[in-house]
Amino acid sequence: MQTIQIRTPVPGPNSRALSRRREEAVPRGLSHATPVYVARAEESWLEDVDGNRFLDFAGGIGCLNTGHRNGATLDSIQRQLEKFLHTCAQVTPYENYIRIAERLNQITPGAFGKKTLLVNTGAEAVENAIKIARAYTRRGGVVAFEDAFHGRTIMTLALTSKTHPYKAGFAPFPGDVYRIPYAYCYRCSYCLTYPSCKLHCARHLEDTFKRVAASEDVAALIVEPVLGEGGFVTPPREFLPIIADICRAHGVLVIADEIQSGFGRTGKMFACEHSGIEPDILVTAKSLGGGLPLAAVTGRSEIMDAPAPGGLGGTFAGNPLSCAAADAVLDMFDDGRLLGRANAIGLRFERRAREWQSRFDIIGDIRGMGAMRAIELVNSRATREPAPEATKAIVRDCYEHGLIVLTAGTYGNVIRLLVPLVASDEQMDEGLNILENALASRVAGKTLTEATAR
Repeated sequence: MQTIQIRTPVPGPNSRALSRRREEAVPRGLSHATPVYVARAEESWLEDVDGNRFLDFAGGIGCLNTGHRNGATLDSIQRQLEKFLHTCAQVTPYENYIRIAERLNQITPGAFGKKTLLVNTGAEAVENAIKIARAYTRRGGVVAFEDAFHGRTIMTLALTSKTHPYKAGFAPFPGDVYRIPYAYCYRCSYCLTYPSCKLHCARHLEDTFKRVAASEDVAALIVEPVLGEGGFVTPPREFLPIIADICRAHGVLVIADEIQSGFGRTGKMFACEHSGIEPDILVTAKSLGGGLPLAAVTGRSEIMDAPAPGGLGGTFAGNPLSCAAADAVLDMFDDGRLLGRANAIGLRFERRAREWQSRFDIIGDIRGMGAMRAIELVNSRATREPAPEATKAIVRDCYEHGLIVLTAGTYGNVIRLLVPLVASDEQMDEGLNILENALASRVAGKTLTEATAR
């Protein structure tokens, strides 16, 4: 059965009417990737207010690894609805907060005692991870990476790399944040080539401690095991262990930001498992809540206990409905089938994308792991000049024909896929066919609509 059904031009009349209302009521700073206004959604598809049905390969920016309105998640939420909605865990606690903490302590990497703090959003989790690291080490500095994204609050913007649209106009930011290059091999900061480079970018951390920031003043290094907003950059396997070893030697904590890469997205429960590192603190959010807001900071017990009572919390942090949803999400990963599905989705994309690369000069790089996959588009393979305008046009062609995908990357020239892991092979092929046609049309200098017009 075909999932995609386009009944009106996109956006349709009802979506256009809502856009006009939005323009009057909502600040322009809250941008949106598509003009598609959702009426309902299920599994890996959504339907807009004009009756058009789309495949959703954006997944709420990676929040829907288990799909829209997963039945088990809805059942768990319903059971909680019949009990209570909110009491505040800091006033009258409840059991499912503790249960989610226990489960995260058990499944996150590291054979040591752990504790978990629950909050609402990824940015809030990162903020708290930095607070906890500073409380434990009694140091103030933080090392972050070029092309990183950690959120839109003031502290997380200091950690985030991309200037426009995220940081421009919001300075000043908190100080004592030091930035080093990521292992972005396609665009190496040192113009070197892997593996002959011997991971110079990772070893540069030692130089940073000598020339930029004294290690005894640095509390933590925060790293995405796979860059998210930065373009789904997957570093060589040795990169993170080298970084972690240098940090350990200097008493600097390692914070793994698994907000987008966690919960099966890369084919393992957490992306850092691919390289074997055991971070001192691991930050999660997005797909943990199955579509409801929930984030977590999980770390070594002695580190997590550093803040005094009252130093951590939030009125809605660890909301009982979100905890109920997370319980169901974690259950769904118990048998390993979703992890297998993530790898199958990734391989299906990889085969198609490699064939596209042989045909379309616009594709400069293909990368990712598991179902966390991307293509980087360039005007010239020789110069690797980014092609952001073509990227935006391809994304537009896709949603006009029933496929929702997102851009990424510092230069806005990456198309990333965050396919719900419940998507079928048929749905994958249906969506990839649209993406392929959009690429072919753009290479031919046409829109997809023009290319398919008779």
